Amino acid sequence: MTTEYKYGFVTPIESEVFPKGLSEETVRAISARKGEPEFMLTFRLRAFRRWQEMREPSWPNVKYPPINYQEISYYSEPKSKPRLESLSEVDPELLKTFERLGIPLDEQKRLTNVAIDVVFDSVSLGTTFHKTLVEAGVVLCSISEAMKKYPELIEQYLGTVVPISDNFFAALNSAVFSDGSFVYVPKGVKCPIELSTYFRINEKETGQFERTLIIAEEDSSVSYLEGCTAPAFDTNQLHAAVVELIAKDRSEIKYSTVQNWYAGDPNTGKGGIYNFVTMRGLALEEAKIAWTQVEV
Repeated sequence: MTTEYKYGFVTPIESEVFPKGLSEETVRAISARKGEPEFMLTFRLRAFRRWQEMREPSWPNVKYPPINYQEISYYSEPKSKPRLESLSEVDPELLKTFERLGIPLDEQKRLTNVAIDVVFDSVSLGTTFHKTLVEAGVVLCSISEAMKKYPELIEQYLGTVVPISDNFFAALNSAVFSDGSFVYVPKGVKCPIELSTYFRINEKETGQFERTLIIAEEDSSVSYLEGCTAPAFDTNQLHAAVVELIAKDRSEIKYSTVQNWYAGDPNTGKGGIYNFVTMRGLALEEAKIAWTQVEV
């Protein structure tokens, strides 16, 4: 008997993919599926209407075919969602992906105490070392979970560093993002372990629009590593993420991202990731933000 791997787990997992196309109904459907509070639907609709008024920028040194935004699916999720409590059922190929990214998940979890969240397509599969973080008062969870548990923080800070009207792709992300990472470090707390998130676009002809929001209160510190990959398809995929970092007085955020994207077939020109992201940090008085970004 052979074992089928899908979404990185040994047990076969069927996925549900929204029909292609982008409209106000699509935005409402994403918000409804995520069970979001009313303020989030308002946020999304404002962003979508602003996006409709904007024009896609013409990048001076990048040539690519026009993107058909009606030929993209904006939401995909496994019908069954295994929690990432142990690595015993993780597809070895997924672990190899981590290793190629420089994120050896098994070794990090066992030896260096790294809390890791894995996001496949539109949903989080769970966070390791959850108990350790709770004891320290540190929050690492998906944006979707944060909207339910910490709605006041999401409403207060989301879109304050990268406003919905900042640019074409930021507006698109604000309208349709379905998941991502949320980190909150209380005042005076030094996060006791490294934090890490792994994002993967796993379905063909879907876009990935993850949202990362990290808040470090006064006199706190945190180190966060993000990894992104996608399979090599012969069609293009759109990755339009938004990252917002907020370092309050005398706090420190170390943010690192390693992105391993398929560049497309150099001979035929088919396939590849359109990687249009907006990443920005706000450092207040005597605060420090250290950025490390690797694109391969």
